[in-house]
Amino acid sequence: MIALALALWLQQASPAPAAPPQDAASAVARARALIDEGQPLLAVETLQPFRAAGGPDVELAAGVAYYHAGDAVRAVDALAPVVTRLPAGSLGRREAVQVLGLANYLAGRLADAIPYLEQTRAFAPANTELAYALGMAYIQTRQPEKARAIWSAAFGVDAASPAAHVLNAPMMVRAELDEMAEAELKLALAKDPRLPHANFLLGQTALFRGRLDDAVALLKKELEVNPASAMAFYRLGDAYVRQQQWDPAIAALQKSVWLNPFFSGPYILLGQAYSKKGDLAAAEGMLRRAADYDPNNRAAHYLLGQLLRQTGRMEEARRELEIAAKLPGMSER
Repeated sequence: MIALALALWLQQASPAPAAPPQDAASAVARARALIDEGQPLLAVETLQPFRAAGGPDVELAAGVAYYHAGDAVRAVDALAPVVTRLPAGSLGRREAVQVLGLANYLAGRLADAIPYLEQTRAFAPANTELAYALGMAYIQTRQPEKARAIWSAAFGVDAASPAAHVLNAPMMVRAELDEMAEAELKLALAKDPRLPHANFLLGQTALFRGRLDDAVALLKKELEVNPASAMAFYRLGDAYVRQQQWDPAIAALQKSVWLNPFFSGPYILLGQAYSKKGDLAAAEGMLRRAADYDPNNRAAHYLLGQLLRQTGRMEEARRELEIAAKLPGMSER
C-alpha cells in the first residue's frame, strides 16, 4: 500500500515527458531550443523522424546541432546538400554557409572550407573565429598572400607592410610550417632590416631546430633593435644553456628577469646554469622562485626535487618529485 501511494505521488509530482513534435516546423523549433540549452544530440534525435523528407529547414537545424555536438563531418553531410536551397541572403543561408565553413575546417577539409569561409567575410567581417579559420586554412593550403591579408585586416595593419609579414609568420609556426615562416620573416626584414620581433622569431625557430649558433646571432640582432625584449634575452639564455656556456647564459637570463620578473622560464634555466657552476644555493633560490610563480610547472618542481636530493634533503625532495609526477609535461613551444 505504501509503495502504491509513493508511486502515485511520484507520478503526480514528476512532469510528464514532452510530447513529440507533430510536424517539421515544431520539430525545428524544439531542436533550436535544445541546441540553445546545450543538448545538441537530443536536438538531432528530435529532428530524426522528419529528416527523410529532406526539408532544408530541418537539415539546417540538424547540421547546426551536429556542429554543436562536435561532429563536424555529419554537420557537413547535413548542410552541403541543402545550402543552395535556402533563400539567398536569408539568415538561414548565412548560418548554413558559416557552419559549413567552420565544420569543413574542423574536419580537415580545408579546400572545401575556404569558399564558405570567404563568403562569410561579406556578412560577418568582424567575426574573429571565422577570420582565424580562414587565415589558417590559407596557410595550410600554402596561400601566404591571402593569409597575410586576413591577419592584416584582423590586426589593423597595412597588408603590404613589413609588420604584415611578421604577423603571418607565427601563424605558420603554429601550423608547423617553419620553412614558410622563415621565408615570410626574411621578406619582412628585406623591407625593414630593423623591424622588431622578426629576428626574434627567426632566432626562436633556429633554437628549436638546434641551430644554436644561428639562434645566438639572430637573437643578438633582435636585441640591437629591441633591447627591452625579455623574451629575446630568455631565448638567448636558452641557447647559451644548450651550448653549456654558463656565464653568458646567466647574464642573458638575469636581464630577462629584470625586464619580466614574473615569468618562470628564465628562473628554471638560471637554476640549471647555477647548478652546473656548482652554486647550489643560488640554483635552489631560482628554482623555488620558478615554482612560486608557476606552481603547475612540472620542470620547476622536478629540477628542484633533484637538487634537494643532491643536497641530502630527501623528504623535501620526495615532496617536490611527487608534485612533478602529478603535473602534465610542458611542450617546448
